Amino acid sequence: MIPVILSGGNGTRLWPMSRKGYPKQFLPLVGSESMFQQTLQRLPDYAKPPILVCNESHRFIVAEQTQSLGCMPHTILLEPFGRNTAPAVAIAAFQILAEQQDDNIMLVLPADHSISDKQAYHAALAKANTLALEGKLVTFGIEPSKPETGYGYVRKGRPLPEFGYEVSEFVEKPDKATAEVYLSSGEYLWNSGMFMMDAQVYLDELKVHALGIYDACKAAFENMNRDYDFGRIPSKIFQQCPDDSIDYAVMEHTAKAVTLPLDCSWSDVGVWSALWDVLEKDTDGNVMVGDVVTHNAKNSYIRSNLRLTALVGVEDLIVVDSKDALLIAHKDHSQDIKHIVNDLQKNQRCEAEQHREVARPWGTYDSINSGERFQVKRIRVNPGASLSLQKHHHRAEHWIVVSGTAIVTCGDKEFLLSENQSTYIPIGEVHRLRNPGKIPLDLIEVQSGSYLGEDDIVRLQDVYGRTGTGTEPVTG
Repeated sequence: MIPVILSGGNGTRLWPMSRKGYPKQFLPLVGSESMFQQTLQRLPDYAKPPILVCNESHRFIVAEQTQSLGCMPHTILLEPFGRNTAPAVAIAAFQILAEQQDDNIMLVLPADHSISDKQAYHAALAKANTLALEGKLVTFGIEPSKPETGYGYVRKGRPLPEFGYEVSEFVEKPDKATAEVYLSSGEYLWNSGMFMMDAQVYLDELKVHALGIYDACKAAFENMNRDYDFGRIPSKIFQQCPDDSIDYAVMEHTAKAVTLPLDCSWSDVGVWSALWDVLEKDTDGNVMVGDVVTHNAKNSYIRSNLRLTALVGVEDLIVVDSKDALLIAHKDHSQDIKHIVNDLQKNQRCEAEQHREVARPWGTYDSINSGERFQVKRIRVNPGASLSLQKHHHRAEHWIVVSGTAIVTCGDKEFLLSENQSTYIPIGEVHRLRNPGKIPLDLIEVQSGSYLGEDDIVRLQDVYGRTGTGTEPVTG
């Protein structure tokens, strides 16, 4: 069994914690590890090294989080942009079949789910494997616990001889009244978005029911560029691929679709109210993360990442305070948070895309203050890491080391900076920052100039394979 982990989502309904630059699957929202890491950790021991599918802009996050677990993926497939689940799984299937392995069974998993009952989950995987070996396309249906309007549903058809059911139909997210009918009938399961299938069977069905996706993905795979552990899907070809899910492209049309009921304390953690559901609460029904105090507040989710947050005399709220945005919402309207993100995107607000603290392959930077012709950042460089050799056309930089040791390249000079020492990088000067030590390097960077945008960067050398100019909106 070969896990195929899909981690290309943006998680807009979990804004402001989840953003396009660092979405929910990479955040430790449930436990100390990210949901992506938890997905890897709960794979059965007999599973083969996973194939990871992610957006190209998240490649360093994926690599870092797998390495921190000691996980060696089979490969990491980089999408230049999202085209939904059907194409992502198709390219993974082509990858599997190209290697002519004996075992071509794919376990397709989103990277952002929470599952508490690992034993029940593994038992269901074993059953699904049996069905997949018989040529079935298996979807895992979650036993519903309430009339949920945020999930699609699968209607059970005729029972299969051993376990599972034929799929009678897939239905869209219902309204509350329809969801109550589904729950009382006992005929419907939540559509989890998890699948198990033979790679060849999936591609055969895709070719029949969605030939455009099949042809585009076949061409994209055949022209894929290999870069160390990464497989870069060519954007010009992938752009021609229709955008569609496995459900719409294949599962709703194939005669081989079956569903296997799964009861394992599952949640897709798609909204803040779902996160409230799965986390431990105090005696007033509150989930509190960070520096939070309450008085006569009940059944709320409160998260404070920066400062003290206090709630008095309120109920059923979502309060999330991040470094650059504060969200207050009624718990019953968690699904509507995506509309705020849409408005931010329309107005080209950076809060829709990036956190104030931004992850880079060498570490992080946090834009702590800015004004006319100046910007102040706190920069952390990981041990042994290095920023690119670069220059700027419009800004000068002052660096002050707070902790650790830096090796600075400035023009034709290279020198060491220690704590409380500083240096100046003039406009247009070629420079680089490197951490030669065993502990993180922390420094304060003060930028000054007529233009301070992240695209004012020309990379001359870069160990991370990024582009030579500022086409990627990053520092360093």
